Amino acid sequence: MKNALLKLAIIGAFSASGYAQAAWESMPAAGFASSAYTSCFNTGRDETPGPAGDGVGGAANDRRGNFGSYPIASANYPASGTNDTCWVAFSGSEATLPAGKTGFTATASVTRSIPNPTGGASIGEVYDRYWRNPTTNTCIIGTRVRMYNVDSDAATGTQYFEVNDVVRGGFSGLGAVSVAYTISITPVTVVSPVFRAGRTFTSVQHRAYKYDTLVNKSLNGTNYLDLPTKNSVTAATTGEATGINSTTAASTTLATQDAVVNDNYVDFTADAVYADDDGSTNAYSAFTYVEASCSANPTTQTGGIRLRQTGQENAVQKVIDMDGYAIGTP
Repeated sequence: MKNALLKLAIIGAFSASGYAQAAWESMPAAGFASSAYTSCFNTGRDETPGPAGDGVGGAANDRRGNFGSYPIASANYPASGTNDTCWVAFSGSEATLPAGKTGFTATASVTRSIPNPTGGASIGEVYDRYWRNPTTNTCIIGTRVRMYNVDSDAATGTQYFEVNDVVRGGFSGLGAVSVAYTISITPVTVVSPVFRAGRTFTSVQHRAYKYDTLVNKSLNGTNYLDLPTKNSVTAATTGEATGINSTTAASTTLATQDAVVNDNYVDFTADAVYADDDGSTNAYSAFTYVEASCSANPTTQTGGIRLRQTGQENAVQKVIDMDGYAIGTP
C-alpha cells in the first residue's frame, strides 16, 4: 500500500509541475518496448536518397542529420510543429526554464571546464544548472556543452574531442523521468540537436555508411541501428574501436548495437565538436533537461556528468567523467 501511494504521489507531482507538457518525453525506468532509447530529432528520419547533392531534404527526403553525419537544412531544424519530438521552445535565457514549467527556483548553476585527456588546456565547457520546485518535490537538471578549438589527443595532428553522448546520473529508484531539449545558441548551424535519449549507462556508436558524399552520409552503416536493442551490453561505450576514413564503408555487428536499461542514467545522443571529420561544425550541444522527483537541493558528485566520444567517423572511443549536480548517486 505504501508503494502504491508513493507512486500516486509522484504521478500527481509530475502532473502538477507540467510533466505532461507537450514535447517533454517520458522516460520509463524500464526503458521502452525494444530499446532503452527513444527517438528525438531523429523521429521519422527518411533514409531514402534524394537527388544527388541536393543537401536540403524535404517532406519526403528529410534525413534529420543522421546523428550528425548529414548536414541539416535550416528548414528542417526543430521548431514548433517541425521535427519537434523532445524539443521545447527556448525561453530566451539559459537561466530560465521553458514555458509551462512554473514554481521552479534556480538553486545551483556552474560552468565546468572539460579536462583535456592529454593533460593540456581545457577542451571545452559544460553549463550545469539545477532547478527545484519545493511544492511538488520535482527537480530539473540542465546541461549544455561547448567545445573549444583545442587538440585533445597526443597523436600527430589536431584531433578534436567529439561529444556524441552527454550522460547524466542520479535517477535510480525515481521511476519515470521526463526529458526535453532546446536550441539555446544561435546560429543553429553551430548547434547539435538531440537525436535520441536513453535510460541507460551505455552510449552506442552510430556511423553513416560512408562520409564522402551526401547520399552516403544519409545512410546507416551495415548493422547500425537508430534505436539499439537492450539485451546485454553494460559498458560505457560500445561499437567499433577503430576509426574509418571517409571512403570506407562502415560495418559492425548487431551485438555492438545494444545497451541495457539502467534507471540511474539518462543518455542524450548528439554531435558536438569544434570541427568534425565529416566537414560539419557543431561546437555547441543543445541545452538538455531531465525532470525527476526529488526531495532536496542537489549535491555535486563525481560522475554526475559523463561525456562520450563513440568514434562516429575517424575517431577512437573516449570517455570523460566529470563532477556534476545529481539528485541521487551517479
